[in-house]
Amino acid sequence: MSIRPVKEIIQAQPTMEGAGVKLHRAFGFGKTDEFDPFLLFDDFRNERPADYLAGFPWHPHRGIETITYVLAGTVSHGDSLGNQGSLGAGDVQWMTAGRGILHQEMPQGDAQGRMHGFQLWANLPSQLKMTAPRYQDVTAADIPEVTDDDGTRVRVICGEFWGRSGPVDGIASAPRYLDVWVPPGRRTTLPAEAARNTFAYVFEGEGDFRNSSAPRGVLTEGSDGDDTLVRETTGNRSLVLFDRGDDVTVQAGERGMRFLLVSGRPIQEPVAWYGPIVMNTQQELRQAWQELQDGTFIRS
Repeated sequence: MSIRPVKEIIQAQPTMEGAGVKLHRAFGFGKTDEFDPFLLFDDFRNERPADYLAGFPWHPHRGIETITYVLAGTVSHGDSLGNQGSLGAGDVQWMTAGRGILHQEMPQGDAQGRMHGFQLWANLPSQLKMTAPRYQDVTAADIPEVTDDDGTRVRVICGEFWGRSGPVDGIASAPRYLDVWVPPGRRTTLPAEAARNTFAYVFEGEGDFRNSSAPRGVLTEGSDGDDTLVRETTGNRSLVLFDRGDDVTVQAGERGMRFLLVSGRPIQEPVAWYGPIVMNTQQELRQAWQELQDGTFIRS
């Protein structure tokens, strides 16, 4: 068994999406090979309602899946097929856009005005690009949580982990999506299949993902007050991309560390991407946008 070395640490960058939602993007709209089958990851954490209430009005998707995980506040959604609902704290929506859907996502803060969640985009293989749209809405109560002897706590959203299976199923790239909490000062090792591309996204506390024999990273203070860490030490809004190996090792800092651990089987197909539509060829992409103009994008 081998520990996955850290390949790269990426600090999520401020950006704006939708009708003016301020968020942080860890990756997206760039080279996709290292994250395949994943395309984009956004952290839409905010405590100022003016920065998120405009939301994400009606927009199309085709050829991908969008995964929304809410930690605080709510996200109301509706689509061109008549589906509607609301995601609350701890809930997950795994939407397979398939051949095409128009939808909107409108965030609302909690009693303190806090909105916190993540959105991940996953690619679909060519044979499923034009499949029928599908939703998997999962409530917080349906997500299994397991705790190791050392106090490490894991919510299993998708995939199998420590003998438990997440409620999201039937996903082509067989992803694993975990919400992990490691107690202060603890070191733990988590399985990560060698054939999968794997990344972690830290959103609480700090620590590092390194082999115990590797040199220790250095902690510095960021200009926005968040912990900004270099080398293998990671903190708030840091995404860690791993190289190949069988396991991920984690050393939590004095405040503990909470992070998402996401992995998936690479699709290894050409990507033709413009905005919210991802196909395999430029011709397919042009056709999708032409159908939007013609009013034939949504198919029964």
